[in-house]
Amino acid sequence: MDKLREFGKKALFYVRVLSGYEERRIRNYRLELEKRLQQAQARKAALRKIPEQTVLQEVRRMVEDMQALNKRLEETEAAIEEYFKPIDKEAETIMKIQLDGEEKTMKQMMATMQREAFLEKMEAEKMANICQQDVNQSNQDATTLSSSQHAQMR
Repeated sequence: MDKLREFGKKALFYVRVLSGYEERRIRNYRLELEKRLQQAQARKAALRKIPEQTVLQEVRRMVEDMQALNKRLEETEAAIEEYFKPIDKEAETIMKIQLDGEEKTMKQMMATMQREAFLEKMEAEKMANICQQDVNQSNQDATTLSSSQHAQMR
């Protein structure tokens, strides 16, 4: 009976092979295996990309955090500038007043120095005139003396 069963199986197999059924079944099985293999490779590639995607997401998040921080810094900077604007204006006004005062003091000092220089020049001219007069008088005395000595000698 086993032989008969074995013979029946072989006969059915030959019938299927001759009719092309077995060939189509084998082809379908091979195509299904190829699809499964491609799907497995796609999943494997996706799993490999996950760390890259995770890193890219982390980098994107960090960039967004940095941009948000920069924006907050700019807003804080603007708020600080706005807060100190009146103080800056007051400081500018005070500095302007101080510069004007220093300029006025410098002008006064220059005028005083010019007056002193003028007075010193006048004093020097007086001294020069006095010296000149003394020299002239000495010369006159010397000439008068030499004239009188000449007159006595004659």
